[in-house]
This record gives sequence, structure tokens and C-alpha cells, in this order.
Amino acid sequence: MSHVVVGTAGHIDHGKSTLVQALTGIDPDRLKEEKARGITIELGFAHATIGDVTVAFVDVPGHERFVKTMLAGAGGIDCVMLIVAADESVMPQTREHFDICRLLKIERGLVVITKADAVDDETLELVRLEVRELVEGSFLEAAPVVAVSARTGAGLDDLRAALVAAAERVEHRRSDGAARLPIDRAFIMQGFGTVVTGTLIAGRMRVDQELVLVPGEAPVRVRGMQVHGKRSDEAACGQRTAVNLGGVNAAEITRGQTLVAPGALTLTRRVDAVLDLLPTARVLKHGARVHFHQGTSETLGRVSLAGARADVQPGHQAHVRIRLEAAAALTRGDRFIVRAYSPTVTIGGGEILDPAPPRPGARSAAGELRFAALAQDDVRAIAQMIADTGGQGLPLTALTSRAGVAPPRIEGVVSTLEKGGHARRVGGRLVAPAVIGDLSAQLLTTVGDFHRSHPLVDGLPREEARERVFARAHADVFEEVLAVLAAAGKLSVRDRLALAGHRLELSPEEARARELIEAAFHRAGLKPPDAATLATEGRIGPGLVEKMTALLLRQKVLVRLDALIFHVETLKGLKAEIQALKLAAPDGRATVDVAMFKDRYGVTRKFAIPLLEWLDRERVTRRVGETRVVL
Repeated sequence: MSHVVVGTAGHIDHGKSTLVQALTGIDPDRLKEEKARGITIELGFAHATIGDVTVAFVDVPGHERFVKTMLAGAGGIDCVMLIVAADESVMPQTREHFDICRLLKIERGLVVITKADAVDDETLELVRLEVRELVEGSFLEAAPVVAVSARTGAGLDDLRAALVAAAERVEHRRSDGAARLPIDRAFIMQGFGTVVTGTLIAGRMRVDQELVLVPGEAPVRVRGMQVHGKRSDEAACGQRTAVNLGGVNAAEITRGQTLVAPGALTLTRRVDAVLDLLPTARVLKHGARVHFHQGTSETLGRVSLAGARADVQPGHQAHVRIRLEAAAALTRGDRFIVRAYSPTVTIGGGEILDPAPPRPGARSAAGELRFAALAQDDVRAIAQMIADTGGQGLPLTALTSRAGVAPPRIEGVVSTLEKGGHARRVGGRLVAPAVIGDLSAQLLTTVGDFHRSHPLVDGLPREEARERVFARAHADVFEEVLAVLAAAGKLSVRDRLALAGHRLELSPEEARARELIEAAFHRAGLKPPDAATLATEGRIGPGLVEKMTALLLRQKVLVRLDALIFHVETLKGLKAEIQALKLAAPDGRATVDVAMFKDRYGVTRKFAIPLLEWLDRERVTRRVGETRVVL
């Protein structure tokens, strides 16, 4: 059985709630204030099965003071019933509700003329003409116009047939996205606890699923659900759903929050969008303050026009950056409405292009070019987002939260981006190939400069390279660039980075000093010489001794243990000799202590302690009290 969410739209007291009750047998006016005043203040909900279609009705307020409540309901509907009373015809809120539906890109609907029994046929025909004039050129231009009387029942069967026909033409929402339910009500139900209601506008929701409330990031669990008034273990995209939540109190929840899968939305206070200004609106100036409505949320914001525009004329479109005064949970593709700051009338609406734009303003020429890319298809828009992130790259998770890509489609989108040369996958991120190229070129230049200024050093230390070239890049991007350059044979990658083919070029004096110093350490064994001895015996300048010793340490010919330096072959010999003690012991157990070590090798405590501690680190020995056991 298919299902559709139908919203009512129209002026106050045009019979919306009465009509819904006549169709469903459910009175959507649930508050005492509504009963007393005869108007709908809050959203009302009802449902009915008509043929093979389950229809959920969202009855929204018509009074101009409650238009923001109407906006909360309109965001989740598939099909609209534009309701016009025969005894009053088209009124101001009829037009405003109709404008909102167009701005939200609702594509299906029908027109219902209520209170048909209250006028004569001539008046009814006149109302039909006025309604046709209102909807001319819109999504309702070819929609059926059905005249009904909720009091007598006349025309209700025709309306039911029209609803079924409209439902068959509705393009149902995809269910492969991340679960997302904008909350329009939160209350306590005795025996169950916290319950929230809304229309599931993306994905699926299941009992026991772990979700979050945003803004706020409060974790919750789905304890139970009702779909269109019936208990269910699962809800699909497009269904009116009541969700029993665990882990949160109803008093902590407000309309405007959204129940979502973790990481599904971007929490933001700055969005880039395309805005359509209504023909009936006033000129919208750069910097204007507005009421921003999306889903069930409302916040104030300020509009910045892209480029050098000073204003937007009525009936025109513009690229805008809206800075919100409170955080909103959004993703690319979300529809929104803006109302004037004062008086609070609907002036336009549009679509989110990027919920997390970079900080540089939208007023520059570069900002205009960026908007032009965002306004194209999703692949080109995502390519722009990737380019915006530079060396940090765009996390794959942002394809859902920022770009609005359903999780099952992520791999396909990534493949398209890679084949088109827009992105390169680096770990869990997407990076623009141009960024990889630029960073590679910068790194090669930096290493080359280092070779020229430090001719006796093997190469640039890795961490220094990261700090100098990749300070604003992600660690994965650094490793990727190293791998790319190594694979291309352009860079030697070890503890130090060197250009391929780079060799130390020592002068004859330096080469002689290096050879003498290495030989001196090798002969000295476990009693290495100090710098002064090397300088005197080898007739080498102290500065040159320091340089060549440092070179031998970098080349790992010499090894530093605390303040002492030993030849690597001396240490290898020591390790083998200590390990042989265990093999020579009758019981296979050998120990070493400081006194024994000093006597055996003829060294002082100054040499013995660093060497024994090195043996511990090398896992040749393990200290137990004052002795060491050979492992």
C-alpha cells in the first residue's frame, strides 16, 4: 500500500480542519484554545485509507500570526490541498500559503473549494475563475478543482478520487538516505514517556536504532514507533511517524530540532544558497535581516548578496550567503523560506547549495565563481567543496552531512569524481589532484633548498618537512605526497627526505676527517674518544670534528647513548657477546651486574651504566633489582 502526506493550505476559517475531519473522522484541532477560538493554532494530524493509498493529513494554521507554524508543516508534505472558501474566495493568506508551497517546490496538489453549499452556482463559478487565475503558470495550473461541502458531504467522493490520483503521481522520496525526521511536536505519553512526531523526510527508521537530536547532539534510542496511527517496527521516508524515545525528556526537546542518524547533517551558522524573491516582495538589500525557516526550525539571519550586487529585485533570483544567529542542521539540497524581518511576511525561498562554506566572503569575484560551480550538478558542486578544503581534504562522511549524498551512493559518487579528475581518495578523505600536485612541487623545492644550504646533511627531517610545507594539510595527505613522489622516483623517503640521486659531496679534507673519526671510534671499542682527543690525534679542527661526527650519527655509523657515542659495530659485538653468555651457561641462565660488566670490559661506571641500559632497551637483558638477566 502506497502512502502520501497531504498538507492543507489556505486562509483562516476556510474550513481546512472541518474538511480533514470529514475525510478521516479525526478532528485535527487538539488544543482547547483551538476549540474555543475556532482556528488552528498548532499543527494538526489525521489519517485515512482511501482505496490503496494511506493518506496522512497535516492540517496547518491559516491565521497570518501562525504562518511560521504552517511553514513547519509544509516542509514535509508530498502533495498540497489548496483550500478556498466559496463564500470568501482567494484571501491574503491563501496567496501566502500558495507562495510558500511553490517556493518549497511542492510539485503535486489540487484545489478544493469548500462551503460550496453556502453560495449559488454563479458565485461558485466565479470562485473557480479566481482560483484558476491564482494558480496560472504554477504546479497547480492543470490540477483538478473540486467543490465540496463538509456539512452535506457533497463532492467528498470526488475529492477522495482526486487525492488517490494525485498520490499516484507523487514522486516518492528515496529511502536510501540517512534517517531524518524534523520534529514538529514533543510530548509525554503516559506509560510510554517521551514521544516526538514528524514526517520522515529521508531514510528509514527502526525500533532500537541509535539516533541523535540536533542541534544539541543528544544521543537517543528508538523505543517504539507508530506510522499513520498504527504500531510499526520500521518507518520509511515520506511517512508521518510518532517516535517513542529513550534517553531524553520531552521538556528538553523543541520544535526545530531534528532526529537524525549520527553524522547525517551539518550543524552550521553560515550557508550558501540560491534565493528566489517573490514578485510581490519588496526589494531585498544586501545585509538585510530575515527570518529563516527550514523544516520545522526558525532562526534569524542576515543576507549577503554574492558579487557586487546591492539588492535583489522582486521576482528575481540571486546567490546569497545567509549568516544565521542560531545553529541549524542542514545539508545541500534543503529547501527553505525567508520572511521579512518586519513586517513578517513571506518574501522568498530557495535551496541550500553548501551548508558549510569557507569563511572568505561571497562578495569577491572568486566568490561569484564559487557560487557558479555550486549551482551546477552535484558532482561539480562537490568538486568545488573538495577544492575549498585544500590540503585538509573533504572527509568522506561530509558527502552525506554536507553534500546530501545518500550513504549507499557514496562509492558511486567517489568513483565519478575520481574518473573525472576532480578528486583523489586519500585515506578517508577526498583531495583535489591539483592540491596534491602543488604540495608535491612545494616539497621538492623545499628539499632542494635544504640540500643547497646544508650540503653535509643527508636530507630534510620528515617532521620539519611536515611543519614547513604541510602545516595546514592533513597527516594522510602528507603521507600520500611522500608515497607519490617516492613511487615516481623523485624523492628518497626515510627519516630524512632527499631528492632522488642526491649524494653528499665531501671535500678532500672533510672525507679525510670522516675516515679518521670513524676509524678512531672503531678502534676505541667500549672506551670511545672525546672530541678534544679526536681533534688532537687526528690533527682536525674542532669545528670539522663536530660536523663529521654529526654526519656519522645521521648515517647511523655512530650511535649516541646519553652523552657517549659508540661505533655501531662495537654495539653489535657487545650484544652478541652478552647473548652468548646464556648459551655458555650450564643451566641456560646468565646474569650481568655493574661490577661484573666493569671488570669484564675494563670500563668505568661512566661507560657501564649507559651500555647496560641500552642492552635493556634492546631486550638483550632485563633488569631485576641490582642485576640483569640475559634474555
